[in-house]
Amino acid sequence: MRLELIRVITLHISGYDAPFLKSGIAEAAAALEAIQETINPFVNNTAAQGDSVAKYLSGSIAYLHQHPDFDRFNRLNFLSQWALPLQRYFGKLVSDAQLELNTTSGVLNYKAADLFSPDALNLQAFPGGEGHSGAAWVQLGKQLFFEPGLSGNNKVSCATCHNPAKHFTDGLAQSVAFDGHSHVQRNASSLLYAGYQYGQFWDGRAKSLEEQVKTVMNNKEEMNGGETTITSLLTRKPSYKTQLSAFTHDSVTVTEEVAMAVAAYVRSLNPRNARFDQYLQGNTTVMTTQEINGFNLFMGKAQCGTCHFAPLFNGLTPPLYNLSELEVLGTTSSDNLEKPALDSDEGRLKIFPIAFYDKAFKTPTVRNVSATAPYMHNGAFKTLEAVIEFYNKGGAVGMGLPLPNQTLSAQPLNLSKEEVKDIVSFLHTLEDKIPN
Repeated sequence: MRLELIRVITLHISGYDAPFLKSGIAEAAAALEAIQETINPFVNNTAAQGDSVAKYLSGSIAYLHQHPDFDRFNRLNFLSQWALPLQRYFGKLVSDAQLELNTTSGVLNYKAADLFSPDALNLQAFPGGEGHSGAAWVQLGKQLFFEPGLSGNNKVSCATCHNPAKHFTDGLAQSVAFDGHSHVQRNASSLLYAGYQYGQFWDGRAKSLEEQVKTVMNNKEEMNGGETTITSLLTRKPSYKTQLSAFTHDSVTVTEEVAMAVAAYVRSLNPRNARFDQYLQGNTTVMTTQEINGFNLFMGKAQCGTCHFAPLFNGLTPPLYNLSELEVLGTTSSDNLEKPALDSDEGRLKIFPIAFYDKAFKTPTVRNVSATAPYMHNGAFKTLEAVIEFYNKGGAVGMGLPLPNQTLSAQPLNLSKEEVKDIVSFLHTLEDKIPN
């Protein structure tokens, strides 16, 4: 039942199972009615929480029946006034009745108040997250993140391409390469919330943050460092070696030690202090009518929420959150959609050479997109309006380009200019304040 509540909150009201049938509101009502039937004995026998669960469950069902229009459904009101309070009280009822059962390999934290609580997803359950998370370890990782001595020329640090002042991106279509004048193949994604993924890089080829850090440090086009470079750094700055030796053991290489520390810091980059988060925590004055409408469109008519899943709005797939999706959008080589041309990057095909993965890329979070232009794996889209228009047209196939394995629906969304503006307004509410 807990998982079914998550399906309602994330999948049913977004129309995930049948986006163009627009049956999601009716599906949500049917799901809650099934829960209501099943939970009756527990509600009656758990007086402390039973009344509240019954109130919010019946209220949620009534709200869904009273507002059946999929495109006009006020999802933010439904979540804040009914579904999330229901989830909170239901969690308390389960705890009080000693009926706890977690079948999600620990990914879901059932101690969290609701799905939008900052601790709802257990960071330690993701690859590499099971250790090396203490404050001292994170602080060392932060120092190393800004350390140019990890690069072969002592000029490039992780922060060169992932600048905190730019929400851990660099503002370029593709980052400047190690040689100082050419560029790497793909756009530098923001590192915010990067720990909540099962694959790193745009093609998902690294299975952990540690593996990603090692790959970047060793890549001749990026940091061009490696074991010899790091050993030299530790000789020049022995304080690093002293700190690392306190956390690791002899069987680990210095490259692995540094990667673990940097990954621990990156894993800590989860501020969750955006206006949208404040709204769901009870401060309903921080979002405008236009922004609220933008969220409702994002999770409804525009179908954004069927790939950018709540609560992190990335490809982490509910209700189990046990995989990160990749999609084939048919991203164009530029944001000139009047003369579209397919980008040549083959994406995940280079990792798994089967046609299914041709031009497949990871679904990134849209948290902080208002501060991390340009967009897409190739950095070809300069504005959010252009990105939304690309989806509005149905991606490559919708614009008449040949891409037989496109996973994005080619059917136009028929979003008006005002609706596009509202969605962009909502995306601005996902911008975090970055701590020093």
